[in-house]
Amino acid sequence: MMVRLVKPEQQHSVYDPCVGSGGMLILAKEYIDEHGGDGTRADLCGQEANGTVWSIAKMNMLLHGISTADLRNEDTLAEPQHVEGGELMRFDRVLSNPPFSINWGTADTDRAGQSVWAPKFRAERFRYGEVPLGSKKADLMFLQHMLAVTRDGGMIATVMPHGVLFRGNAEATIRKSLVKRGYIKAIIGLPANLFYGTGIPACLIVLDKKEAATRSGIFMIDASRGFMKDGPKNRLREMDIHRIVDVFRRGQDVPKYARMVSRDEIEKNDCNLNLPRYIDSTEPEDLQDISAHLLGGIPEPDIDALAQYWELFPGLRQRLFAPSGRPGYSELQTPSSDIRSTIFADAEFAAFTEIVHAVFARWQADNLPHLKSIAAGSKPKALIETLSEDLLRAFAGVRLIDKYDVYQQLMVYWT
Repeated sequence: MMVRLVKPEQQHSVYDPCVGSGGMLILAKEYIDEHGGDGTRADLCGQEANGTVWSIAKMNMLLHGISTADLRNEDTLAEPQHVEGGELMRFDRVLSNPPFSINWGTADTDRAGQSVWAPKFRAERFRYGEVPLGSKKADLMFLQHMLAVTRDGGMIATVMPHGVLFRGNAEATIRKSLVKRGYIKAIIGLPANLFYGTGIPACLIVLDKKEAATRSGIFMIDASRGFMKDGPKNRLREMDIHRIVDVFRRGQDVPKYARMVSRDEIEKNDCNLNLPRYIDSTEPEDLQDISAHLLGGIPEPDIDALAQYWELFPGLRQRLFAPSGRPGYSELQTPSSDIRSTIFADAEFAAFTEIVHAVFARWQADNLPHLKSIAAGSKPKALIETLSEDLLRAFAGVRLIDKYDVYQQLMVYWT
C-alpha cells in the first residue's frame, strides 16, 4: 500500500532508512518494473542497524535478482551512511517502517558534563527540534531524517505510532513545524494489531515536498475498521488497501472515513492531529423501540432505514409489510420462512439481478482475450491488475453493490 501511495517511477531513487530484511525496497522495484520499468534500474538504498538483519537484507536482494542495491550497516540516527561529497544523499522516494518508540540517543555525559551523544549532520537533519535524550520517542527523529534526505518534489510514506499525532512537549513543537511548512499531505489511521511485536494501532504519514508551500490542509483517512482476522493478528484485505489508495488519490471526502482538514482547523486544535478529532467514524447507536418489544409490530423508522432497497424495489415493500393497526408500526404480510422466496420471486428484484449478471458477463467477455493470450513472458501481477481494475470500473455504477466487495472476491480467488 505504501508503495502504491507514493508511486515510484523508473527514474526515481528509493531509500529506506530502517530497511530490515529489504521487503519495502523489493516491492518498490517490482512496482516500478510492473509500471513501465525495463527491469534494469535498481537505484535502491537502505540502512539497517542490526548486522544480522542487514546480512539477510543483502541476501534477500540477491534472491530477488537485485545485485546493485546499496545497503549499509549502521545506526541511521547516529551514523547516516549515505553521504556523497560530505553531504547527505537525496532521494526521490522514501519508504520505511521504523521501530516504534525506541530510545533517542543517550542521556550520558562526559566528565565535563557534556553530552556524549553526537549524531552526524545533527543540525541539518533535526532542524525542527529534538525530543529529550534517552527518551523512548525517536519516532519524529526518524521522520525528520527522512525529510532531510528527500529531494525537493519527493515523497515519503512511513508507519508511525499514533502517539506522534498528539503527544506534547518537544514532539508538539516538531509537529507544529511540519504542519506550518505544509509537508504533511495525508494521515491514514490503520487497524490495531497489524504488526508483529505490538498490538497498538499505527498510522501512515505521507509527506510530499511538492507544493508544500501552498498546501492548505491535510487529507485524513480513518481506515481503522477495514480488516480481517488472521490468526492472532489483524490483516488488511486487498479491498481495504485499494479503497485507501483510491480515496487518497481522489482526495475526496467520504462520510465517517475521510476528509480534507484545513490548516486553520488544525491550528485551532493546537496542531493536534489525532484522527478522532476530525473524523467521527463511530457507528450510530442501535436504538431499541420498547413499545415494539412489548406490544409487537415493526417500527416504521426501521423499515424506512432500508430506503436504498425500496428505491429499487418499490413494490416489494408493499408485498412484505402491511399496517399493523397501530400508527407508526407495520407487520409482515408473509411468514418469516417465506421472506427469501418472496424476494427472489419479485419481478423488480429479478430485473436487478439480470442487470448485475449482465455487468459481470460483459467483464468476462472483455477480459477473456487477456487470459487466452497468456504466454511464457506474461507478468502475473500486470495481468491481475488489468483484470481487477476493469472489474472495479464495471461495478462502479451498480447500485447496492460495493465494487470493492466484488474486487475482494476476485483477489481471494487469485491468491
